[in-house]
Amino acid sequence: MGDWHEQAKQTWGQKASDWNESSQHMWEEGSRKTIIPFLKKYMTRGSYIADIGCGDGYGSYKLMKENYKVIGMDISREMIEIANKRSIDGQLAFLQADAVKLPFANHTFDGLMSINCIEWTEHPRETLLELQRVLKPNGILCIGILGPTAHPRQHSFSRLNGKNVICNTMMPWEFARLAQENDWELLDGHGVYKKGVKEELVKDLSIELKQSLTFMWVFILVNKNQRKKD
Repeated sequence: MGDWHEQAKQTWGQKASDWNESSQHMWEEGSRKTIIPFLKKYMTRGSYIADIGCGDGYGSYKLMKENYKVIGMDISREMIEIANKRSIDGQLAFLQADAVKLPFANHTFDGLMSINCIEWTEHPRETLLELQRVLKPNGILCIGILGPTAHPRQHSFSRLNGKNVICNTMMPWEFARLAQENDWELLDGHGVYKKGVKEELVKDLSIELKQSLTFMWVFILVNKNQRKKD
């Protein structure tokens, strides 16, 4: 596990500058523009939200602008150094942390947002359980999973040649099944498509066929695990 996590820190640290150059566009006009409006339907304003895998913090900043109290977390020190420039006392803070071992007590957060993060962890189920631990019972998780057409999935290809990778790709339906088998209830979801896929082309398709065309599928889930975890 240590090698995976160290490599993840290095990889995302090296990408921090390039990511920062493109993240605002992604959140405002690109593949992530629908996420905050979608999340707002299910999370009460004023809620305490953790943004897991926050990158340079632009998504966290957008949440804060919608009157949420937010803490963003990322495995990369370089990402957090950039994100800290957006900090606002009492409203928006950032912390370097690993998604598989979050430095918070049980049931801390009202809601969580995690976009294209769980695929980059060594054990997605353990990560999902850790998210569940820090989320209040009946709290909301908004999570984005890369779809079959997503270019970043190439980062897992080298595993087929026996090489070590830090991208644990999964299909959206696989994530949904994993979540349901571990005390999460699916409330809603929508697809993010590349420019060549028009809404009228997919509106009558089954969810499986819709997901097969996606760059990303965004889920809303509720934490149904009522057990206290000490």
